[in-house]
Amino acid sequence: MRLVFMGTPDFAVETLKALIAAGHDIACAYSQPPRPAGRGMAERPSPVHAFAAAQGIEVRTPASLKSADEQARFAALETDAAVVVAYGLLLPKPVLAAPRLGCFNVHASLLPRWRGAAPIQRAIMSGDAESGVTIMRMEEGLDTGPMCKVRRHAITPTTTAQSLHDELAALGARLMVEVLAQPEISCTPQPADGVTYARKIDKAEARIDLTRSAEEVRNHIHGLSPFPGAWFPVKATRLKALLCEVVQASGRPGTFLDDNLTIACGTGAIRLLRLQREGKGAMEATDFLRGFPIAKGTEAA
Repeated sequence: MRLVFMGTPDFAVETLKALIAAGHDIACAYSQPPRPAGRGMAERPSPVHAFAAAQGIEVRTPASLKSADEQARFAALETDAAVVVAYGLLLPKPVLAAPRLGCFNVHASLLPRWRGAAPIQRAIMSGDAESGVTIMRMEEGLDTGPMCKVRRHAITPTTTAQSLHDELAALGARLMVEVLAQPEISCTPQPADGVTYARKIDKAEARIDLTRSAEEVRNHIHGLSPFPGAWFPVKATRLKALLCEVVQASGRPGTFLDDNLTIACGTGAIRLLRLQREGKGAMEATDFLRGFPIAKGTEAA
């Protein structure tokens, strides 16, 4: 097919790679405009922009698709379909209607659960037993379009936002290729029941509440790992917890129960396995303790 690809972050690059490998003609890639990044705050192209340009694909980075001129430029590509993955801009009706077969989206959840901006993080933080990918034909509503293909993926006690991101990026890429290979793409309406919204992650949510159960604390930590990173203060230092496990122990919430980073929660306890001090890199627990020992009985502030 002749396709236009619309995406911005690393998550989207996997689908673009798969479409190229499957032999599709990528007429153009759309991505968010370059943003200031790094110490010098120089403008940096998005991962999709950088990858597409390296493949010799034309890249467009409009700040909006609302103008008639921008919509006419899009329609002039005369594509069979648009593939949209974490693009970051709403598609107006004329854009949705321009490709011959419509616009198809890779969404990292089992729709209609977790429509919106942060489905990967919200699924883990809420203690869901599974996540997955939905390929849908897009319409004007927020992630409301009919479903063309769904694939489930388990969430385990060791799943983090990063690991689930990587697994679903690869799964979504394969699924989109399968959908476009069908002689006729059929889609079914989403169920009316079970709708939830995955609001954008706010950094104010990152502080860990150790009065919650050990399972809830673990889900909070893993759902925000590695970014923005769930944290709590210890010895006047902010510690980001990146990986942990639930253990059978108890004590006053926020108290370290041994010298090996076991900390009591509202019910049960967790053992920190990977963490990060302010101004330092992420470390495994044993390496962390060599430079920042935390003794039994220490209280998290």
